[in-house]
Amino acid sequence: MEAPIEILKKYWGYDEFRYPQEEIISSVLNGTDTLALLPTGGGKSICFQIPTLVNDGVCIVVSPLIALMNDQVKNLNNRNIKAIALTSKLTPDEVIIAFDNLQFGNYKFLYLSPEKLQSELIQQKIKQLNVQLVAIDEAHCISEWGHDFRPSYLNISILREFFPQVPMIALTASATEKVTQDIVENLGLDNPKIFKKSFLRENLAYQIFEVEDKLFKVEQVLKKVKGSKIIYTDSRRSTVEISAQLNHLGYTTNFYHGGMKHDAKSQHYEDWLSEKTPIIVATNAFGMGIDKSDVRSIIHYNLPQSVENYLQEAGRGGRDGKKSFSIVLKNKTDILNTKTRLQKNLPSIDFIKQVYFNLNQHFQIAYGEISEKKYGFNLPEFCDIYKTPIVVTFNALKILEQESILIIDDNIHRKSTVRFKISNQAIFDYCESNQSKNNLIKLLLRTYGGIFESPKTINVAYLAKVLSISSSALINQLKQLHHDEIIQFYNANNNTQIQFLVQREDDRTINVRSKNISQRNNQKVAKMEALIDFIETDTICRSKQLLTYFGEQDIADCGICDVCLSKKNQKKKTNKEEISKEILMLLKNYKSLSSKEISSQIEASEKTVLFCIEILLEKNILAVTSHNKYTLK
Repeated sequence: MEAPIEILKKYWGYDEFRYPQEEIISSVLNGTDTLALLPTGGGKSICFQIPTLVNDGVCIVVSPLIALMNDQVKNLNNRNIKAIALTSKLTPDEVIIAFDNLQFGNYKFLYLSPEKLQSELIQQKIKQLNVQLVAIDEAHCISEWGHDFRPSYLNISILREFFPQVPMIALTASATEKVTQDIVENLGLDNPKIFKKSFLRENLAYQIFEVEDKLFKVEQVLKKVKGSKIIYTDSRRSTVEISAQLNHLGYTTNFYHGGMKHDAKSQHYEDWLSEKTPIIVATNAFGMGIDKSDVRSIIHYNLPQSVENYLQEAGRGGRDGKKSFSIVLKNKTDILNTKTRLQKNLPSIDFIKQVYFNLNQHFQIAYGEISEKKYGFNLPEFCDIYKTPIVVTFNALKILEQESILIIDDNIHRKSTVRFKISNQAIFDYCESNQSKNNLIKLLLRTYGGIFESPKTINVAYLAKVLSISSSALINQLKQLHHDEIIQFYNANNNTQIQFLVQREDDRTINVRSKNISQRNNQKVAKMEALIDFIETDTICRSKQLLTYFGEQDIADCGICDVCLSKKNQKKKTNKEEISKEILMLLKNYKSLSSKEISSQIEASEKTVLFCIEILLEKNILAVTSHNKYTLK
């Protein structure tokens, strides 16, 4: 039996552990249930990988993302460690072969999603394995108080039933005290040993800027901070648009979002990893499992979804210990938009009742009946029939799923996309000989900008309604255009499946769960308020605010966040006269500058700089050029 340190040297090439990895590994090897709360980039995977290599048998790793599983399997295989991930790409025969390898082929790791774990076939096969350890990655997903709650995580406890004597290790990079309690209770951890490393990142500067022109500020950061970068936005469309804008300005960027095909995601990720495209513009679908230590800046173009999300996303910068920046850009409308979006998309108890009633009517389920049948379900068509907003309806369905009233399969997340493959002139030529496709082609060109440059997510139900045809007829037309090589069409087939789990009792079904639903809604509001409080509080060190939120006490100011730097600058700049002098010196050197160009070179708030410019204009010291720049008069 090799010692853990020898395995670390043999496979990873390191000669020492990072705190508290060695202590966690020792706990696992002693057969103790363990919960490890380590910051992003803290080396969580080694904490279950090395104990598995010390002992005989297989480690089952439950992980939420296919990309995350594939990355870890690839890294293990590159070290000549046998591991396999059960993904949807495997055929039933390949699944059988995989389990044969796990049972007889000296494979050490089985990665699978919590959804896969619900398969009866996989459960039966798992029971036949010599399991020595169960690892739950991203364990915060098991808590309704966590920022990525997934109901399927609640079913992981079945592994405890299968292997009551096998130790479990749960790992997460962000968990409040409430989430920690939920992890222990929902996984059934037996008197676990809890390891919590401080989330303090001394090399990471948290900075929040209020700016009107966000793209200009992004340019400033890209010029000042060299190296790899992630720019987070709040929508799929904006990832494509911002990436295109930056490319037009001469930067090398790409985009990443959850609606992309798997191959495209992998390629964009690999290009960023190799720094072929060192800047990636992404939604928060780009996150878990990123294995890059030298990310120099994380820019949030829009507000993050929660404090927990922000800590994880910001934590992807500077894992190599060198100085890095986490920058949030905000303007006057961001806070209002965040509040409005939540209020608009948070379903009330009455709305959930209405959606549940509509579902039962839609599938003709009688009162008091429970149906074991799986029903084909198209969300856009359902919303069109019952005149309900699609986003808030989707959120209501997710709540019904969380309350175990129904199950929705993952197809509901898919989006159909279209991209034109030929030139404008070629399209006109095609329309001349294919008059029946004229209306559809014109509608696509009129509705979706940039549809020649990249695939655009389309709303099939909306397009069909405008053209006064059925969704199936529209899809047939799109397939024909794809066949004729006019467009590239990805048909997501939004016909997902729904299965009801309880008998129909209409309002009563929801009433008995209304307390849980209200608590969940209140929790989302509380998370939003905590985020806004963090964003708007500019008198307390950012690092101190974050660490206090996660229960850490007695924290010193970081000295490098925007709040700490502002305090230092206030001591340097006691009045606006000094800023005015700096403005005049700049204009002597540069002759004429815009307000943005002036602000970028003075260490003071943009608001203060603009105020000083106005005073200098009033005093007739400055003049405005024909190019709307400022110059000495």
